[in-house]
Amino acid sequence: MLKGTRVGLRARHEDDIPVLRAELYNDVVNAARAEGGPWRPVTAKDPRLSVDNPPDNLAPFSVVELQGGTLIGTANLWGIDTHNRNAHIGIGLLPAARGKGYGTDVVAALCSYGFAVRGLQRLQIETLADNEGMIRAAERNGFVREGVLRSSAWVLGEFMDEVVLGLLAGEWEGCGAAQLGA
Repeated sequence: MLKGTRVGLRARHEDDIPVLRAELYNDVVNAARAEGGPWRPVTAKDPRLSVDNPPDNLAPFSVVELQGGTLIGTANLWGIDTHNRNAHIGIGLLPAARGKGYGTDVVAALCSYGFAVRGLQRLQIETLADNEGMIRAAERNGFVREGVLRSSAWVLGEFMDEVVLGLLAGEWEGCGAAQLGA
């Protein structure tokens, strides 16, 4: 398990799937804002919920509170490009876990995994311009706003801007911030 100060990132378990399906993926508004595509009902075989054999360009985690081990969301490094040594970060917190500062800790743990474990050079986050929580979590971890993609996301009947944030390995100050181990 990769540990932040308040959260742990661990492998997805079968018993996580019903909770994630009900609280994240079946929430039409949240899923439409988070997925970058139209909402669709999640099936039992949906690859986003798979616990076995993720593709090489994806590192999916379940997010748990360290104190008590309660499942609070998902975290992913996706679009992992081993040649150019970069990847994208994505997180999804269950409604009860939002607004409590967990996002900052999850981003920190993903940075530790991406830079220290995977040896990546660059991590990137794309998020809707009104997603203040994700932007705040990224900036608290040293990410820099690199630009705005104007009207690039079609979300529930309207175009929305996306913010692109990036962090390079040499800018990362998280050495030791997250712990590796059981």
